[in-house]
Amino acid sequence: MSERTAPARDLVEGPAPPGPAPVADLSSLKLQARGLSRAMAALYIGVSASKFDEMVKDGRMPAPKRVDGRKVWDKRRLDVAFEALPDDGADSEGAQDSWHDFRCRP
Repeated sequence: MSERTAPARDLVEGPAPPGPAPVADLSSLKLQARGLSRAMAALYIGVSASKFDEMVKDGRMPAPKRVDGRKVWDKRRLDVAFEALPDDGADSEGAQDSWHDFRCRP
């Protein structure tokens, strides 16, 4: 880096050693999928796949996104929909819980 300013990395870590750049070790990367298959989405919220299908159909769970021909559920939307479910013992007959406005729509 003759005439240009050294990268910020060099200022903190010092210049990179000569030779090829080190290969990233992906085994230590804790990657969590954001898009889930139908089976994984059902498992994620704790119900069977058939119950999950029912919940998607009636609007309690979000519709999937499409990736080519594959259906994929967004984990963040599942979280919002799950939070919107009524708590055990809540009056479900006509009463709207505090999460009603956040309920996902298909």
